[in-house]
Amino acid sequence: MGTPTPTLAYLSTFLLFTLFRITSRARRSLTSSHGDEWPSLLGQDGRFPLDTHYSLHYNMNILKNFQYRIFPTKKQLRMLESTLEECRWLYNHLLEARKTAYEQEGRSLSCYGQQATYPILKEQRPSLSIVHSQVLQNVAVRVDLAMKAFFRRVKAGETPGYPRFKGYGRYDSFCYPQSGFSITHDTRVSLSKIGAVKMVYHRPVRGSIKTAAVHRSSTNKWYVTFSCECEPQRLEPTSTQVGIDVGLKTFATLSNADEIDNPRFFRQEEKALAQAQRRLCKAEKGTPERKKRRNVVARVHERATFKRENFTHQQSRQIVDRFGVICVEDLHVNRMVHNHCLAKSISDAAWSAFFSHLSCKAEEAGRQFIKVSPAYTSQDCSRCHHRQKMPLGERMYQCPCCLLSIDRDHNAALNIKALGLHSVGLPLEAPAFYA
Repeated sequence: MGTPTPTLAYLSTFLLFTLFRITSRARRSLTSSHGDEWPSLLGQDGRFPLDTHYSLHYNMNILKNFQYRIFPTKKQLRMLESTLEECRWLYNHLLEARKTAYEQEGRSLSCYGQQATYPILKEQRPSLSIVHSQVLQNVAVRVDLAMKAFFRRVKAGETPGYPRFKGYGRYDSFCYPQSGFSITHDTRVSLSKIGAVKMVYHRPVRGSIKTAAVHRSSTNKWYVTFSCECEPQRLEPTSTQVGIDVGLKTFATLSNADEIDNPRFFRQEEKALAQAQRRLCKAEKGTPERKKRRNVVARVHERATFKRENFTHQQSRQIVDRFGVICVEDLHVNRMVHNHCLAKSISDAAWSAFFSHLSCKAEEAGRQFIKVSPAYTSQDCSRCHHRQKMPLGERMYQCPCCLLSIDRDHNAALNIKALGLHSVGLPLEAPAFYA
């Protein structure tokens, strides 16, 4: 083999030098954040062990949202609604421009290209000047994201619908992506072009505020959401482990035999919802009375949503506080609701929201959150791994091999825990370092 060319030699030297710099930065980062823990995080040869890779995330900040209710005055309410209407008009205009340019000229408009047309649009429509400039720029970003999502689904072989035009009252939020907002000394939120709006500041904001989004709910309530970059609040390490099996009879069954009852919030509101919908159907279309009755229906749905969200937040917080390793099923809820007999009950249980809250809280607290395949977790024996069919009507698992008699949900939770620990190479009793 001949001597390597100068280009290859230079490239190899550059790659080695880059790798050395990255390793040095990682060493300095871990040394500054962990102090004396640096020798224990590295192996004897100075390399990172495979089971300690997540320790590198301790230096990283997280993005967290803080939502507050706001109470605008009548004048501020008119300004907020005018802002939404101008953003809705601009959204439809930009979407129409993209569609026309592609159909007539075969070219695609970019986000920055459309933002460059704003000075001309403001001359044609002077009412756009009442909206903050960055709010208008964010509208072009939303159109661009909608088009990218559309083409992504097309390339994936799906049959997506084209991004829709927004009808009157169908545009419910706007965003200040960088500036134009602040929290005043008297806990009001100051919004550019709108004013200082009264805010229920029920908890302090942590970290540095990056963006602010103003949202109108279906019941005409107004909220502001701050996206903040802050340091994660780590909990004390613990070696406790848990597997969680979700269901409909009980909301969740833990591997330690604890059960969380299914509250069935939507079922509790069905009677009030049916009454409100009957009154809505009797009202004549286009009348103020029908608008009021539509708001009553939305309030019933909102009440069930609030209860469900509060329940999932509380239960996920309790689990993250108690356990260091959390194993759950990787369920595809969108496919499960195709069963028309169980669709309403599955949607009411809110498994996806529960798992999402668990994942976010576990990541901030420094816990391990593991998803496993749900296949055969209800059919396998948690003691001897014998497999047998288990119809939904059978609530007790009777193993003919080891004579184990156990509740089927508890048996599934034990299998989920074992699968989760096996997938990451942890023993059944994990040391505190892995928590």
